[in-house]
Amino acid sequence: MEIRIVERENKGFAMATENGVTAGKMTYSIAGSDFIIIDHTEVETNFEGKSIGKQMLYKVAEMAREKHVKILPLCPFASAMFKKLTDIQDVLKQ
Repeated sequence: MEIRIVERENKGFAMATENGVTAGKMTYSIAGSDFIIIDHTEVETNFEGKSIGKQMLYKVAEMAREKHVKILPLCPFASAMFKKLTDIQDVLKQ
């Protein structure tokens, strides 16, 4: 599974692909210089149950650490994962 981050202007996304096939996408808005807002997570049906959403969230959290920004998870999936996963709460916007 390859997960890459792409940013254009004030939007960004993490895209998961496997053998050239899109497995999922997590989109976010760049709200300012200090935080981003995760607004949507989508996993293709044939990739469900493989932790694709979680892997994309970890990739976005890694990027947030590198850029010293916080994450506001408005997406229901991302919000639930932040409550569950203590190892990424350091990038959670309070």
